[in-house]
Order: sequence, then structure tokens, then C-alpha cells
Amino acid sequence: MWETSMEGLKSLIRRTTPSSFAYICEKNGRFLSDKMDELACFAPGMLALASYDYGPGEAEKYLSLAEELAWTCYNFYQSTPMKLAGENYFFSAGQDMSVDTSWNILRPETIESLFYLWRITGNKTYQEWGWNIFQAFEKNSRIETGYVGHKNVNTGIKDNMMQSFFLAETLKYLYLLFSPPSVIPLDEWVFNTEAHPFRIVTRHDHEENFGALGQQKPQVLTKTLQTGYS
Repeated sequence: MWETSMEGLKSLIRRTTPSSFAYICEKNGRFLSDKMDELACFAPGMLALASYDYGPGEAEKYLSLAEELAWTCYNFYQSTPMKLAGENYFFSAGQDMSVDTSWNILRPETIESLFYLWRITGNKTYQEWGWNIFQAFEKNSRIETGYVGHKNVNTGIKDNMMQSFFLAETLKYLYLLFSPPSVIPLDEWVFNTEAHPFRIVTRHDHEENFGALGQQKPQVLTKTLQTGYS
């Protein structure tokens, strides 16, 4: 399923002129639109994670595409006066990118991908990009009672709302971007789509704890009660 979906994704990759920003076309039936949402900026992190499980040749291809797309997503932020990304962008020949839907509601996807790329490559450039985005939030979105989005990243009109995912995802990934890899290590934990970490349990671990028939062994229950772990 993964290989099939990646063939589809790769068929949607285009590059702009003159700056050669890589982006993922939006497909609706047979129609392709040269448009990419900030929501799609989770893809660089997904591809970077995928590179972890391939041999050298394929791993480099996935990681290279992840880095290209991350550069595009970072420039979603850098291309506006406030250095905050709009909701989506169009790509026209000779024009690179232009913001279409211009609100910013403090989304986490770009930060998420920067976190994964930093963890996997160790390249501090991704921390620098994340810090620049955080500074834009601090300058333009922070108010006395929290953080707010903007109705228009070109004019700076605020929407006076703080989405719950800003705390649950955006700030969590920013925190992890500047934390050592030993904090929620990626070989022991996996994040779901809402940034909740789940411990990775192998089939061996499952059978050791629950038995082949899926029944929990008494000593595991005893340990749970003694330690208070859930």
C-alpha cells in the first residue's frame, strides 16, 4: 500500500520556475491544480521517516524529496510580510509561489516536518528554520492571554482565536525540535496525526506480555498495579 501510494505522490510532484521549489499538485478526479496547502507540509516528515527503512539508494531519494518539500514549506512562511504562512499557495510559471487563502491559524505541519528532518539528519538548519517561524509567532501572534491566528498574513488582521492544536501540536513539535533525541526517541515512540506519542510495541513484546491467545499474563497485571503504569 505504501509503495503504491508513493508512486501516486511522486506523479504529483512539480517544480516552479525560476526557483525550482518542489510542490505536490492537488488532484481532484482527473484534474490537477498547481496548488498546495500548508496542511500538506506534513509530507516532508513522512518521507523522511520512510527513508529510515530503505537501503542507501532509495533512502537518499526519499530524503532528498523530503528536504526539497520542506524548503518549499519553509518559504510559505518566508514569502509573506509577517513571515507567517498562508493556508494555501498557487504556483504559476515564472512566478514561483503566491498565497491564495491568506489566513494563518497557527498550524503545526511545517514544524512537524522540521522536527523529523532534524532528528533524522542532525542538520541544525531545520532548527534555525523552526526558530525563525517561532519568532514570527512571537512577534505577530502572541497577545497577553495567549496566541492568535490572522485573517490575512499580508495585512496582519488578527482572528482573536487560538486553536487547540497550537498547544497540542505546534508548540509540542517546536519543543521537541530543540530537545535532545533522547526525549521521546523515534525508535521507541510513534506520533499519531494529532501529535500524541504511542510507545512502539513489537509482536514479540505483545506475545511476551499477553500470550499467543491475547490474554494478559498475571505477572504483567501485578506489575501494572504495583507501579501505577497504565
